[in-house]
Amino acid sequence: MTELRAASSAHIPFDVNRNGRSTLTSDARYRLLLEVFHSTRGTLDLHETLDRLLDALQLLVPFDAAGIFVLREEVQPARSGALGEQIAGVSWRGFPPRSPLTDPMLREGKGIVGHVIRTGEVVCATDVRLDPRYIQGREATRSEVAVPIQLDGRTIGAFNLESDTTAAFRVKDVEILSFFAEATAIAVEKAMLHQRLTSADELDRQLRTAQRVQERLLPTTLPDVPGHELAGVCVPSARVGGDYFDFVPIPGGQIGLVVADVSGHGLSAAIIMSAFRALARTGLRSGQTLDKVAETLDRELPDTTAGREFVTAVLAMYDPASGLLRYVNCGHHPPLLDRLGQAPQWLPGGGPLLGLIPGASFEIGEIQLAPDDQLVLFTDGIVEARSPAGVWFGTERLASLVTAHRGRRARELVEHVVVEARGLAGARGLEDDATMLLLRRASPRA
Repeated sequence: MTELRAASSAHIPFDVNRNGRSTLTSDARYRLLLEVFHSTRGTLDLHETLDRLLDALQLLVPFDAAGIFVLREEVQPARSGALGEQIAGVSWRGFPPRSPLTDPMLREGKGIVGHVIRTGEVVCATDVRLDPRYIQGREATRSEVAVPIQLDGRTIGAFNLESDTTAAFRVKDVEILSFFAEATAIAVEKAMLHQRLTSADELDRQLRTAQRVQERLLPTTLPDVPGHELAGVCVPSARVGGDYFDFVPIPGGQIGLVVADVSGHGLSAAIIMSAFRALARTGLRSGQTLDKVAETLDRELPDTTAGREFVTAVLAMYDPASGLLRYVNCGHHPPLLDRLGQAPQWLPGGGPLLGLIPGASFEIGEIQLAPDDQLVLFTDGIVEARSPAGVWFGTERLASLVTAHRGRRARELVEHVVVEARGLAGARGLEDDATMLLLRRASPRA
C-alpha cells in the first residue's frame, strides 16, 4: 500500500483496449479497492469517512479543490430544487466556506455537481468557462471532473475535483475517479446506515425526554374543591402530542379550566402547547377577564407557531361557592352540559381559533351549575375516533355515555369514555390525541 499512497494516476497500471484507449488493469482495481478499505476502516462516522476518502483520493488524482457529497436515503433518487436539503454529508478541500442559503449549487442544485447527482452522468469539463452548467465555487478553477457515487443503480452522491489548470484531468484520471467512486459506495452506505441508526437512537432519547416533560405539564394532582368532583385525562396518539388540559387555582377561590388542541402532532405541537400553557396560566392568574386572556393568546402565539399552526381551546373560570361558570370558546368543540333528567346541552358562543386571525375578539358565555350538573370539555381525538369500517364515535355517543354513566365517580367516567373511543378505533388506535375534562357539582345528598 505504501507505493500506492505515494503514487499519482501516472503510476497506476493501465491496459490498452482494442480502441486504443487505456483501461485500469485488474491489479490496479484491486489496489484501489484496498485503498478504499484501508482509508475507511476503523470508523463508521459519516463525516470522518468522507474526509478520509478525499485524503486518499488526493494521492491518486491531484486536484486543487474537491468535494464529496452524499444524499439522504429518503430523498433518493435526487430531485430538483434545494440540494442542500437533500445532502446527508459533505467534505470539502480547497473551497472557501459555503452556505446552503447563498450557494447556488447547494440552494438550487445548480452546477456540474447538481447535474451529476440528478442524472448519474460523468462530466469532465476541460474549461469550465465554456460549460454552461458550471457555477463558480472558487475563482481560480479552470477545469472540473465530477462522477456519481452509485449503489444498486441509484445515485447516492458524487465526487467533484477541480483544478486551476485547463484540461487538467485526463481520461485516466476520470477512470480512476469513476472506479474509486464505485468502490466507495459500500463504505459510504455503511457510514450512512450507522448515522441513521445513531440519529434514530438520539431521536428516541429526545422523544422520551419530551414525553416526560410534557407529562409534567399536565396536572398531577387536582384541586380539592368541597362539593365538587374534578377529573381529566390526556392520551396522546403518538409519543408526544398537542393536547392539554388543566385546573388552575385562581386567587379568590375560583378555578380556571382549560382544554386545548394544537393543530398537528409530535414535537412541534408539544412545543407550541408548552408556550400556550405558560400564557394561559399567566393570564388566568393575573385577574384578566377571559376575553382578554384569549386575545393575549391570539396575539402572542404566532411568535411560537410562525403563523403556520393554530390552537383551539376552551377557557373557563368557575366559582365553586356560587356555581357560576364563565367561559370562552376559541374555535373549539362546544362544551357539554349534562343536567339530571334533561337532554344534553352544547354551550354556545365563543370566537375564532387562536394564532391565525390578528385582532380577533371573543365572546364570554355564562352558565350556572346546579347540584348534579356535569360539565365536559374534550378534544376532537375522542369524537373523531372511528372504527376500521369508518364508523365515527361522534358527539352523540359522547353525550350518551356521559349521561348513562353519571353515577360513576368522575375519574371512572372520564376513563370509561376514553376506553370506549379507543375500543371503537380498534388495533390501529386513535388517530389524534384524546383529552377529556369533567367538572361535576355534587348533589347535597352526596
